[in-house]
Amino acid sequence: MNTEDIKGFFASPEQLDMADYLTLEYYLECVGDIEMALAHFCSEQSTAQWRRVGFDEDFRPLYGAKVIGLTVEGELPGLSYPVKHAEAGPVHACRVTIAHPYRNFGPKLPNLITAVCGEGTFFTPGVPVVKLLDIGFPEPYLNAFEGPRFGIEGIRDLLQAYDRPIFFGVVKPNIGLKPSCFADIAYESWLGGLDIAKDDEMLADVEWSTLEERSRELGVARLQAEKETGVPKIYLANVTDEVDRLIQQHDMAVRNGANALLINALPVGLSGVRMLAKHTKVPLIGHFPFIASFSRMEKYGVHSRVMTKLQRLAGLDSVIMPGFGNRMMTPEEEVILNIRECLQDFGHIRRSLPVPGGSDSALTLDTVYRKVGSVDFGFVPGRGVFGHPGGPKAGARSIRQAWEAIEQGVSIESYAEGHPELKQMVEGACR
Repeated sequence: MNTEDIKGFFASPEQLDMADYLTLEYYLECVGDIEMALAHFCSEQSTAQWRRVGFDEDFRPLYGAKVIGLTVEGELPGLSYPVKHAEAGPVHACRVTIAHPYRNFGPKLPNLITAVCGEGTFFTPGVPVVKLLDIGFPEPYLNAFEGPRFGIEGIRDLLQAYDRPIFFGVVKPNIGLKPSCFADIAYESWLGGLDIAKDDEMLADVEWSTLEERSRELGVARLQAEKETGVPKIYLANVTDEVDRLIQQHDMAVRNGANALLINALPVGLSGVRMLAKHTKVPLIGHFPFIASFSRMEKYGVHSRVMTKLQRLAGLDSVIMPGFGNRMMTPEEEVILNIRECLQDFGHIRRSLPVPGGSDSALTLDTVYRKVGSVDFGFVPGRGVFGHPGGPKAGARSIRQAWEAIEQGVSIESYAEGHPELKQMVEGACR
């Protein structure tokens, strides 16, 4: 690639009709000549060879990805990670904005991901270290997607729960319980005040707890809990499975009484999620297995906010994500970015309910609420409800009592006096 060739992969936004382009934000470590490396980077993820031999043509104006912003952060003593590569020369840390024409792949999530973080992106000569930090979508592209069917407002309407967080609970023990026992403790948690009792992400359709039997038991228990409490409840059934079984699993679980569905979005694939979102008549909630394996390294892989944004685009009404605290090993600012991706304006796409989770209980509710900055979130304890010394009913009550304390502007410790379920949690934490 010569100097004239390189120019074909650089442009200013003013030179382009940005309605035709996605904008991609990358952190890159470039070896040798920066502009040469970036031209290769754009070429490899779009046109590659941009003309036929012997023809006077150039596909780059319509189909080439182009650098529209570059900040060289400085020279590094070496690559941040020991990626083997063949290039020689100084290493520079760069922040790069690329305009990528979506005519290359259309409104298809597998093809989009192939382009922006596939072979061309991660195997470019001269760019051994890559992290996709963000994707920006123009309105014409967003218009091809339906997004969440329910979103935050729809989930609130189903539960008749307004002006407060939505209270989930992951039934524990998550593995090993037969369906009748699973239903019993979910039922107790609903009576105590949970909105949603959910399958664990690892519990799907297994011989000792088939989804058929479990959803039937939980469907009955949910209706009984609604009758006793006088308020709506949700059983969130995990339908994660092979893609060709998703519709079947959905239909059976809903028929049996599951009124929301959990899916492990990344293991199943976002195209599978989108298919299910188009089919379903109940809220679809995503869990985050697999996300840390490509997002945890600070300077390599894909930022988790990208996948949160894509999950919302695919149609998830709620996104469970790594939450605050050391347990999830996720920087606080990253958690907040993911929450914002669920809540911020995104064309016509409805807002998804963010559910930051990890070792939560009545004792962490105030912290999560303050960090989220609004009531538009889901709170998802597991052991904080089902490991409560008084049982799951008491565990759920402790969560609701903690929220009452927050609403009244008093400390958890002072409110615990006269509220035995919350007091048990406070006293347990002090031991």
